[in-house]
Amino acid sequence: MKIKLISPKMTLRPMDSEFKRLMSPSLSLLIVAGLTPPEHEVTIADENLQPLDLDDHPDLVGINVNVDTSTGAYRIARHYRSQGIPVVLGGIHVSANPEEGLQHADAVCIGAAEGVWERIILDTQEHRLHGQYHQKLDMTRTPLPRWDLIDTQRYLYSNVICTSRGCPWQCDFCYNSCEYMQGHHTRPVQDVMHEIHNLGTKQVLFIDDNLIGNIAWTHSLLAAMKPLGLTWHAAVSANLIQHLDLLDEMAASGCQSLFIGFESINAASLEGVNKQQNNVEVYESLIKEIHDRGMMVSASLVFGLDQDRPDVFEHTLDWLVRNKIETMTAHILTPYPGTRLFERLQGQNRITDYDWTHYNTSRVVFQPKHMTPEELRTGYLKLYRDFYSIKNIIKRLPSRPQQRKAYLLLNLGYRKFGKIAATIVTHLGLMHLYGRVARHLAYGI
Repeated sequence: MKIKLISPKMTLRPMDSEFKRLMSPSLSLLIVAGLTPPEHEVTIADENLQPLDLDDHPDLVGINVNVDTSTGAYRIARHYRSQGIPVVLGGIHVSANPEEGLQHADAVCIGAAEGVWERIILDTQEHRLHGQYHQKLDMTRTPLPRWDLIDTQRYLYSNVICTSRGCPWQCDFCYNSCEYMQGHHTRPVQDVMHEIHNLGTKQVLFIDDNLIGNIAWTHSLLAAMKPLGLTWHAAVSANLIQHLDLLDEMAASGCQSLFIGFESINAASLEGVNKQQNNVEVYESLIKEIHDRGMMVSASLVFGLDQDRPDVFEHTLDWLVRNKIETMTAHILTPYPGTRLFERLQGQNRITDYDWTHYNTSRVVFQPKHMTPEELRTGYLKLYRDFYSIKNIIKRLPSRPQQRKAYLLLNLGYRKFGKIAATIVTHLGLMHLYGRVARHLAYGI
């Protein structure tokens, strides 16, 4: 069979550039391609790179669906199904909302594709593809991604690895609170080492939801990584403060930065969304421990929580600058369909916008409790402008000279002047080269 896997075009927020769309390819589709038996021909089409060719006639189409890309995904699915070509949808949005997905496709893959994709292919061949496909995840079956199927030179990075799925925490606004989630699962460490070796790189970006979801496993992973001489980056939860020995191992194995979901500096706001792993009182201690070990902090924040008031933006900006947070990603609270937050706000008649293309964390799609929608969005946009102002970039300059090149590249080349840089780099077809040069300037690799 000829199988076509598609990534629909993602929406951009006001502060985003084409770097966001072309940061890296869809790793999930590369893994699905790796699960495909070799007798089938697989192609991967990324609408973020170029318009899709819709004049082809594959035997099966698979589309990865996020909430903000779902409208585009359903449009693509309608096109192929109108020609009698079967379509299966997968990804986080349709996994959380399979009934919606089945209105637009012949089948939905709920959760992981391991152990499911091969059955979908067989059912397609035997003309019995239908309904929902899912089973318990077994990450010993996760294959190497099929990097050979794409042009890596068109992406900023192609050194991304996923070592685990899910998260042990179930914050109300996160997809991990959905019914289909099966907790936290890790890959065998030797499989991760094999994938790192296969990439042939000295820098790795781990894209796990939470690299420390299983502390004992993370110790094993870091011990195996230490001899490799890597520089690496990952997302972790704020309970890392309880495991300073793990932080020591991260530094020793080459960690350069950690992305942390602080979400709010207001303890009452965190309690309202079941953010049990965060303790506001030790935030600054955690940041200091990370900085003391020569690593940078990337903070993730959410605004519009029920205890937030209009002054939350000013207080948060002061906190970010005072603690010299190197980079920041802010979000307007977004009730993703299928999460506990969505169910609660819908039950309170507070959801005001059901256009899924607006669910990219830059729009107000619900009625906030202690501010107007206009106050929330205006404060959110102003926080971004102020945080990445030249004045505050200078104020947040890292104390360690060896961190400053990476810091300035991120703050100036990616955020402050990112739209200009991305437009030029994309036009010249130099996206991957830009990433390589930035990596060399930042880390000498």
